Amino acid sequence: MIWLLLLIVLIVLAGGWWGWPLAAALFGSRAIHDKTSALGKITELMRAHDISPAEVAAVYRDPTLISTAAPKRSSGEIARTLFIYLGAIFILAGIGTYIGMFWNRMGSVMRIVVTLGVAYALLVVLVSALHEKKFPRLVLPLTLATAFMLTSGWFVFIHEVFPRGDDWRLAALAVFGTMAIHQGLLFRQYALSVLAFTALCFVYAFLSVGLDLLDVPAGFSAILLGASLWLVASGLEKSPQRSLAEFAYLIALCWLNAGLFDRVAIAAAADWAALLTGASVMSAAYGLHKDGRQLRLAGLGYLIGSALAYSGLFDLLRQTPVELLYFAVTAAMLYACVRLQSRALLLTTVLAMLGFIGYFTAEHFVDSLGWPISLVLMGVAFIGVGTLAMRIKRQM
Repeated sequence: MIWLLLLIVLIVLAGGWWGWPLAAALFGSRAIHDKTSALGKITELMRAHDISPAEVAAVYRDPTLISTAAPKRSSGEIARTLFIYLGAIFILAGIGTYIGMFWNRMGSVMRIVVTLGVAYALLVVLVSALHEKKFPRLVLPLTLATAFMLTSGWFVFIHEVFPRGDDWRLAALAVFGTMAIHQGLLFRQYALSVLAFTALCFVYAFLSVGLDLLDVPAGFSAILLGASLWLVASGLEKSPQRSLAEFAYLIALCWLNAGLFDRVAIAAAADWAALLTGASVMSAAYGLHKDGRQLRLAGLGYLIGSALAYSGLFDLLRQTPVELLYFAVTAAMLYACVRLQSRALLLTTVLAMLGFIGYFTAEHFVDSLGWPISLVLMGVAFIGVGTLAMRIKRQM
């Protein structure tokens, strides 16, 4: 059963960019079934969309202020947008096909022109679109395409100009540094979330390669980068680019705790690393939960952190004189689940308790009829005590 907990962690991590919001929504840290939970969710939505209490009050007094009818787009506008998308796709496909077919026949100058030259042509188009504000839907794909082409073009440029270079880290450092300046200047001028995203990607790619060039151990690099990205995410929460904060928190937590796991595993053992890393993830999730910030991420943190902590604790206590302490810890965590109203923590706690009971039965009570009967009787007794406590509370 302990391996089942690890499988859950792997499934959640493998979800990547698209899978984790679904898991976080499914195992939300706070169910909306009372006034307190509803107020917390309302507060989170107001912060996420920059809604002031005055605006809420105005809409509450006059609901007609909300426009329910979405503006209709004319058929001409739809056709124009469609043809623009098709044209862009065919242009990029043609350039890519030409490069693939004739790359080996090109000289160094031609290779630079068809990569870096095309990239700067795309940059001119992007700046024009940002300045004119006529095609807002093209900004996102155009920004990503430009960033990709510029990065590739600069790598080609360095390879053609310095063909004898033997340290890829110096080339990567130069390219990522140049791209960070590129995207940072664009963001300073136009302040769009997609530009902030690409700028942060290149900044942290530059820092990661730089730390590797300085021979900083991977675990320490991950801790440093994760801690700094956590601070950046806190700043993003208070900025117009707050939509990036949740993803930045997720990457920061993964980075920080991966580094912590690596260093503890080297200094002690993998079971201690799992326990301490899980406790770290859970503490970060608890902080977000209590502040009413990023509740989906808090739920995901409870899920991953508790799974890691339970698996590490089980490996430490298994086949020792104090292995029953594991059951006591899970019972205490069950109380925490009720207090925090966290379904994610409840799921892993129940799985951990059932897994331990199965393990304990297989180790000490094989072919014993009295043990399962005792478990059933204890379960009935606990349910009875809980029901009686609820009745007493209602009468008080």
